Amino acid sequence: MEKIKLIMNKALQFVSQAKAELKKVTWPTRKQTLASTGVVMVIVAIMALYLGIIDLILAKVVKFILG
Repeated sequence: MEKIKLIMNKALQFVSQAKAELKKVTWPTRKQTLASTGVVMVIVAIMALYLGIIDLILAKVVKFILG
């Protein structure tokens, strides 16, 4: 029974500390979030295009080599 109380106290302490830390966080504004999302989407599109081109080139090279 003591072990359970100890575990519960530690869990409650953890939740309390986590809550206190979350209050210190400076959350991004909507504008910052949208700007960051836009940057990520552009980079993903560029990488997809790049990898698609590399895939096509390598596929043609392998097809040429193997006949």
